[in-house]
Formats: sequence, C-alpha cells, structure tokens
Amino acid sequence: MPRLAPVVADTTGLFGSADQAKLKKEIAKIQRRFPQLVLQVVMHVFPEEHPFSMHVFWLFNAGNFAGDSHRGKDNHALLIALDPTRGESAIMPGYGLEPFLKPETLDHLLELAGPAWLDGRWADGIFRVLDGLERLLESVAIPEETADVKTGEF
Repeated sequence: MPRLAPVVADTTGLFGSADQAKLKKEIAKIQRRFPQLVLQVVMHVFPEEHPFSMHVFWLFNAGNFAGDSHRGKDNHALLIALDPTRGESAIMPGYGLEPFLKPETLDHLLELAGPAWLDGRWADGIFRVLDGLERLLESVAIPEETADVKTGEF
C-alpha cells in the first residue's frame, strides 16, 4: 500500500501545491453539501504486472477511506484514481453509493476529463470530474434542508 495523503494523494509529484490546495478546497465544499461522502483522489503510477482495475479495487479496500465504522451499505467513500503513465483512470464508489452511481455515468465523468489529461493538465481534469460528480450527486441525493444549508443524504 503506497503512503497516501488524505483527500488528495499524488505520489507522482505532478500536482503542484497550489493545485492540491484548490482540489482540497473543492472537495471540502462538496463534502459539506454531502456530509456522508468521503472523497479521495489518488494519482499514482501502479505496477504494470496487473490490470489497472485490480489495483484500484485493491487500493479502495486496503485504503479503508470511509473508516472501520462505515462498511458495506454504510460505505459512502468514492475513490478517483489516475495513473498518468498508463493513461488510465477510474472512479470507484463504496457499496453505499453503488445503487445511485451507475458505471456508465462514472465512465462519462472520466471522459469529460480526457482532453485535459491528454494535455497533461491533471488538476483541470480532476476539476471536471468533480464538477460532474457534484451535479450527479445532486440528482441522486435525498435533500435535507436546514435553516442555512442545503445538504443531501444517500
């Protein structure tokens, strides 16, 4: 298991510190709107010996991003993984989000980032994914309104 920083982990060094700060700020904004959501971005070069999808599945489970008390249907973690060397990316939702987030919809979010990633604009691509993800979560969340804030539950 690679050592990963919470929220945004870049073992490649391709995100600048300003990009990481902006990404963390955007993710915090999304998590305030969807308090059950645990979002983790990982940019890492994975070994070529195994398929990328296997690495992402392993990382999601080994990383335990939602924590021990949020397993199974209570796991609302979402991993966005990117390997710039392979040119592959994936979005893996926890079991609690799977019924709401269809694989073809998540694949479409990654397609939106493709042009930026082809140009080496890694953070721009992640921002495109996050923007589409936020709209997707709005469409599937059950709204809960408080006096000041509108949040969503799954």
